[in-house]
Amino acid sequence: MKQAFLVFLGGGFGSVLRFLISKPLNVLSPNFFYGTFLVNIVGCLLIGFILGLSARGNILSYNTTLFLATGFCGGFTTFSAFAFEKNFLLKNSELLHFSIYMISSIVIGVLAVVFGLWLSKLGE
Repeated sequence: MKQAFLVFLGGGFGSVLRFLISKPLNVLSPNFFYGTFLVNIVGCLLIGFILGLSARGNILSYNTTLFLATGFCGGFTTFSAFAFEKNFLLKNSELLHFSIYMISSIVIGVLAVVFGLWLSKLGE
């Protein structure tokens, strides 16, 4: 039960922070959702770093990893908003913006995870 509470608590913090970042940034352009893009990329970087530290052994406990990776990063990032925004762009025939947003989110997201993993190994 303690672990479920840690995930719940981390998810709450992540969700609130996502809201505070995404809401003002998503209004900057009708063709690109900067807030969602930013939280998803930062979340990829964070989860790579957190899971990299966790894999090193004695740096993060299992409960801390649950709180940060599963809870916080799970609440902070948002695949559902990402999917909805892609649908919005397609419905409005914004194929160029759809393609740029889709490809950059996936490619930069994966690179951010790799970079986070790399950062976690500094100082080994």
